[in-house]
Amino acid sequence: MIANTIRHAVWVIRGNPVTGVAFFCVSCLVVVAVFAPWLQPYDPLATNVPNALRPPSAEHWAGTDQLGRDILSRLIAATRLDLAIAVSAVTVSCAIGTVIGSFSGYMGGRIDVMIGRGVDMLMAFPLFVMAMALVAALGNKVENIVIATAIINLPFYIRFARAEVNVRRSAGWIEAARASGESHAAIALRFLLPNIMPVMAVQISLNLGWAIINAAGLSFLGLGVTAPTAEWGIMVAEGGRFITSGHWWLVAFPGLTLMFTVLCFNLLGDGLRDILDPRMRT
Repeated sequence: MIANTIRHAVWVIRGNPVTGVAFFCVSCLVVVAVFAPWLQPYDPLATNVPNALRPPSAEHWAGTDQLGRDILSRLIAATRLDLAIAVSAVTVSCAIGTVIGSFSGYMGGRIDVMIGRGVDMLMAFPLFVMAMALVAALGNKVENIVIATAIINLPFYIRFARAEVNVRRSAGWIEAARASGESHAAIALRFLLPNIMPVMAVQISLNLGWAIINAAGLSFLGLGVTAPTAEWGIMVAEGGRFITSGHWWLVAFPGLTLMFTVLCFNLLGDGLRDILDPRMRT
């Protein structure tokens, strides 16, 4: 099974090199996040006012900001923070949402209808506005940003898992599990849940990019991580005040880093779909 998946993955990457590039770029982002303290050429929080607003040079590859801080060092430090927020939030929302959606899709009846209507009501509300309200109420700490991002991601996993389980609940192997005396909880958790996880992996990859945008957007509006912490949204917000004076690098490098990261996760999701979806194996 694993060998077949690896062979199919190699075949997909050969047919679509963009998928291989996406895997490589995401791997590089993870390496940067893990080894950020050792990769930073300067202290991301150290100020040097006489060296402020210097353009990109051999000494400071991405220039310096209004306080003389090295932008490249801050970008590397922000990679660890933003990826940690996104991964934590998506992990929590996926774990809770997938279990709820699996039980809802398997049990059906009133429980399924109630959960389905609750998810519809939640998704009818602008999710980013909901995140803003939650962070404003709880306080702009990293853990509260994770909680808010997890809550607004929850409906996607409940709905997706519910739909996938609904398709499989009447399959022959599920009927065989019922006939063998397995409990409803065991069928949902031991048989159905592992079966839908490859499909859920695609949703996880796409939601990681969206969670990064959400965290950066909250920080940009002043509701997320607070200065002087290095975070992509904060860096864009601070640099926006100087763009009219020609200091383009203050916004360009954080903005491009954010765009590049989200694009990589979106392309990774497309690649995972091609690799993990059995219907693509023709």
